[in-house]
Amino acid sequence: MCGRFAVTLPVDAMSQLFDCAPANNLPTAPRYNVCPTQQVSAVVSRPGGRKLVAMRWGFLPVWYKKPTDRPLLINARSETIASKPAFKSACRERRCLIPANGFFEWTKDPEGNRLPWYIHPSDGETFAFAGIWQNWNREGESLATCAIVTTAANRSLSALHSRMPVVIRRDDAALWLGEKGKGAAALMNAAADDFFEYHRVSTAVNSNRAQGIELTEKLGC
Repeated sequence: MCGRFAVTLPVDAMSQLFDCAPANNLPTAPRYNVCPTQQVSAVVSRPGGRKLVAMRWGFLPVWYKKPTDRPLLINARSETIASKPAFKSACRERRCLIPANGFFEWTKDPEGNRLPWYIHPSDGETFAFAGIWQNWNREGESLATCAIVTTAANRSLSALHSRMPVVIRRDDAALWLGEKGKGAAALMNAAADDFFEYHRVSTAVNSNRAQGIELTEKLGC
């Protein structure tokens, strides 16, 4: 799964990298501890071209009566995304890219303490999670919301967790966004075993209020 991530690329650089026009209300970067229900930047395809827009991380199905309804849908499983009532329409019609530089996962020690790990591309480059999005409207309130698509972990990351986010390479962005027609389902696979590397980081990141580059630095360095 993916429950926290980091994005350090400035908005202008993010827009250039993903060939999209930025909105005026995007969250600022760098952000080293992006948490569920916070605003994230997402690339969507529109008739006039790609746009970089702000969305709430936490997908709201149309039948939710308020944003705080549960469960909180921050991830969508690739194996069932096309059939789940909450996601199937978005999977067909509203896919997005969520730029990131890395994400966090947790293991537990013998005493049950949560130990955080920072996972990032081996080459250090910015990448994008596969995402789906939905506009939620209720009693005059309107929110653009999104979820990150996940799949079974590759061999490298399976030591940390059984799931991992789906990564969309830049060459595949047009297909995922629907700009190249059908076939996006073929992209919902685990990244190559050597795409990510990871290291232990401070338990300071366990707090959703924590920020700072030190959250991604290798423990003990």
